[in-house]
Amino acid sequence: MADVTVERIDTLKTGDLHDLCDAADDAVKAGGGFGWVAPPAREIMERYWKGVLVVPERILFVGRLDGVIAGSAQLVKPARNNEAQAHAATLTTSFVAPWARGHGLARRLTVAVEEEARASGFRVLNLDVRETQTAAIALYEDLGFRRWGTHPFYALVDGKRLAGHFYVKDLTPDTLHDTP
Repeated sequence: MADVTVERIDTLKTGDLHDLCDAADDAVKAGGGFGWVAPPAREIMERYWKGVLVVPERILFVGRLDGVIAGSAQLVKPARNNEAQAHAATLTTSFVAPWARGHGLARRLTVAVEEEARASGFRVLNLDVRETQTAAIALYEDLGFRRWGTHPFYALVDGKRLAGHFYVKDLTPDTLHDTP
């Protein structure tokens, strides 16, 4: 049985940075990119992950399979000057490398982000996903996220327009019944 763990991280050791970049490259190549259609140069990928760690509004979670980083997800807090939306955070850049799928890592990453959002006092968790990411869509819906909209021209991949779906989850037990 595989050892599956999820942790919040504030620093990346060199080996972990390499594992994270490798896993992200594999996920992008498999169509699960978080904005990228093709993996960028390694220096760009490394700068991206290092940059995530210095942005105060971003919290990085990594998922490990047998000790190797195989996926990640981020909780993004609203900008400090966004008082009207200070109650809502966003789950973003969630992926699991193809070689690590089937062990529940995506579910654990999503739950970790949701738990952090709730513990941080957020009342709503938002996310968006390409229509082609059917496994992710099924997972989010199974975890109680509700689709509230679809953008028909959300992404352009290999010259083809793809729709994107927008989801929300009410993190409060009984206080926000009017959340879409």
